[in-house]
Parts: sequence; structure tokens; C-alpha cells
Amino acid sequence: MSRFSANLGFLWTELPLSDAIRAAKAAGFAAVELHWPYDTPAQDVRAALDETGLPVLGLNTRRGDVAAGEYGVFALVGREDEALAAISQSIAYAGVIGAGAIHVMAGNAHGAQAHETFVRNLKVACEMALRHDLTILIEPLNGFDAPDYFLRDTAQAEQIINELNAPNLRLMFDCYHVGRTEGQVGARLEKLMPIIGHIQFASVPDRGAPDQGEVDYKVIFKQIDALGWDRPLGAEYNPLGLTGEGLNWMTTLG
Repeated sequence: MSRFSANLGFLWTELPLSDAIRAAKAAGFAAVELHWPYDTPAQDVRAALDETGLPVLGLNTRRGDVAAGEYGVFALVGREDEALAAISQSIAYAGVIGAGAIHVMAGNAHGAQAHETFVRNLKVACEMALRHDLTILIEPLNGFDAPDYFLRDTAQAEQIINELNAPNLRLMFDCYHVGRTEGQVGARLEKLMPIIGHIQFASVPDRGAPDQGEVDYKVIFKQIDALGWDRPLGAEYNPLGLTGEGLNWMTTLG
């Protein structure tokens, strides 16, 4: 059985979401995960999931004003009402499709006020999600791709997780972002495993398929196994050409 989850924010983006779910199943993925599926009716996604038997691991909260370059609102001072609306929308959508986690997007912000705002909004999100047995994920993004994003590295995310001490708050560990910003992906995986809720991957530094680049995923995947991780790993990479034509890595690395 495949050990991988297809991130449909990156893979099969040329297809309607329901068809992308079907394509992931046909390609041998064990699960799917979504970015911002809200333009597709949740019942349509649910039907495709039921048809294929694939679980959906999670989805993201809305980004805010995409045209203005926003990447989430949870750390933005004065946008608390939008943060509440975003987590409410994600919880409702997750309930229909059976998703297990919600990635709360902090947004582009810096400083003490942004930290206080993010922690306050995140606390509300965790309390709301807990009532629906949902995990909340936070993810640092690398400064090359997202130079203004609030969460910059795993140390900052770990500090916030420890500060809130919410039972359903976990780290989204993206090997690509960690590789680009911090390096030592294997060592950081081992250190942070107790607080990790999901693992994603792509080649470093170009965010392509994982059978290339600076990070040896044969080694990383074996280490993840040795650490006791038994859930699907999220393939979140930019395919070269059509997704289905570049999946040999699933055999060579799987």
C-alpha cells in the first residue's frame, strides 16, 4: 500500500477537485489533502471521497485578500472577525468531507502585536476545533517563498505550541520549508516528532518531485519509519508537466 498523500493544491490542479481525487486514487495514493477547496461544494468532494475510499487528511483556512497578496489572517491585528469566520468555515467544510485537521494560516505579519493576535486567535480556533475532534496545524514557511509570513521557522512554531499547550495543536512539518530555511531535516524531525501532526515533502531547493535535490528522501523516509510515524506523508511539490507522468518516485522512494 502507498504511504503517500496527494496534496491537491499542487497535484492535478488542471482537473476539477472531484476528478483530482479520482486521479490520486488511480495513481495509488493512500490519502489526499486540500488547500482551499471552498469553491467546490463540500458534498461533491464527499461523494468523490466515498467513491474512491480515500481519506482526506486536512485543509487550509482561507488566505484572505488573495489579490493583495494575503496569506492568512490569524496574526493580523484587527482582523479577528475574519479569523473567526475562516475557522468556522473550515470546521464546517471539514465536517462534511471528514477531514481530520485544519491548517490555520497566520498571514504576513511581524512583531509582538502579531504574536499576541496569532496566539489569541489560535486559542479560539483550537477550542472550536476540539469540539469537533479536529487537529489544528501551524506551519512555518521559508523566507525565500514567503518572506513576510509570520511563522518563520520550527523554533517559533514550537514556542507557540508550548505556550498554548492545547491538546489538539500540532506542527505541520514540511521537509521542503525546513530544508530551505533551517537545514538538518532529519535532526529536526527527530527533535520535533512529539509535536508533529503532519509531514510534507518536496525536493530542496526547487520544490520538485522528491527523487532529486539536496535532501535524500530515501534516508528521510527510513528515519520517519524508525521514529514510529505510520500516517501518510504529504506530497506537496510542483510536478514537471502533467502530474501522472512524473510519479516514478512513488516506486523508487516508497
